[in-house]
Amino acid sequence: MARSDNTHHTLSVLVENTPGVLTRVSSLFARRAFNIESLAVGPTERPDRSCITIRVDCSDVSIDQVVKQLYKLVNVLKVNQMTTADAIERELMLVKVTASPDKRGELIHLAEVYGARVSDVGAQALMFEIVEHPDKLASFEELLRPYGIKETIRTGRIAMRRALGERRDRDAARMRVIA
Repeated sequence: MARSDNTHHTLSVLVENTPGVLTRVSSLFARRAFNIESLAVGPTERPDRSCITIRVDCSDVSIDQVVKQLYKLVNVLKVNQMTTADAIERELMLVKVTASPDKRGELIHLAEVYGARVSDVGAQALMFEIVEHPDKLASFEELLRPYGIKETIRTGRIAMRRALGERRDRDAARMRVIA
């Protein structure tokens, strides 16, 4: 049986907020036949910049090549490879579940355990929203499955480097200066 050296990689790509940037970035992955597992784009604290978070499954060598190619794109300002150790990753999920009146209390209690909240109530359904790590979303969805999931939608993963990581980077840079 052939062994796959592919692993999941999360990239946070800071770009200029201009038309066509997303197309150029995603085309880079398509040309290399990488399947983008998750893609989320949104504005940053500066209106002239956006952050593209991309989750892709490929080898370490391939991701290094992609990062180099991303830096060659005119509107790409910075690329960060995120790991679970140095970043917080979150995703939003909306899930509509069959909920007869006698099961609602049970479902709401389950949602509270996961930190989800009720965002809509219908005659025979509840809609929950939850923002959490993608693994926890999958776990929540699996627990809801026996009740009857009517519909689920997820935004795609976003990630930000931990504040602790920034301090560690600054300390390492200071140590290099002192040495």
